[in-house]
Amino acid sequence: MWEYTDKVQEHFINPKNVGEVKGADGVGNVGSLACGDALKLTIKIDENDIITDAKFKTFGCASAIASSSVLTEMLIGMPLEEAKRITNDDIAQALGGLPKEKMHCSVMGREALEAAIADYTGAILPMAQGEVVCDCFGVTDLEIIRAVKENNLRSVEEITNFTKAGGGCGKCEDSLRSLLAKTVEDLPVSAAEPAQQKRMTTLQKIKKIEEVLEREIKPTLKKDGGNIELIDVDGDFVTVSLRGACSGCHSSQTTLKEYVEKKLREQVLDTLIVEEEK
Repeated sequence: MWEYTDKVQEHFINPKNVGEVKGADGVGNVGSLACGDALKLTIKIDENDIITDAKFKTFGCASAIASSSVLTEMLIGMPLEEAKRITNDDIAQALGGLPKEKMHCSVMGREALEAAIADYTGAILPMAQGEVVCDCFGVTDLEIIRAVKENNLRSVEEITNFTKAGGGCGKCEDSLRSLLAKTVEDLPVSAAEPAQQKRMTTLQKIKKIEEVLEREIKPTLKKDGGNIELIDVDGDFVTVSLRGACSGCHSSQTTLKEYVEKKLREQVLDTLIVEEEK
């Protein structure tokens, strides 16, 4: 499982300011359910340009919920001009840090804030004018360039950690590599690794695992009144929760190892280990 700080766990288990501000002055919507993470941030601003209220609704992992929660706490009582200067690193630091693979959650928080402020001021976000590079997650070249510059990124893997770009089908990796080289002075464009040697990112694993679960494993379990949900992926360890008739079944471990794990090893990665949520 991910190593979360106490602050992340606190905001995940007991998130603050969940919901929507009534009569919001600014609304920011970022991400999408299809991409796995989505955030709606609403803010209220008084006549002195002070943010008097902020609430959120998030669909995503523990880091996404915690990042959204702590962001609302940071915003309430803050002058609008100061809020404009909040970075994704500020959000991550407020949580005592985030796993590197989850930094995109803090980026999503900052983007939602920018969208909400733009909605209030009537401004057009520069990032929205970029060219989409990653079709899987709708990430533009301008978003990638900014992430590289602001966070001193030096690899495609780091770009994926901060923006999710390249974490789906992987077709955009060459474009990401070229963008990185153009953005970082004196960084050469390295040749793509042979396909058989490419390392599968965590996001790619999650996407492929979810595809196999939806396409093959869930339909089979549902025939017997059961179901399964993906809880987490940490390296080669896949944590799932058995539902319905499968929950507490005396043969649940057999189902996990002889069916679920076997299918995932055949179609995703042959080193995967499936465990049931405790």
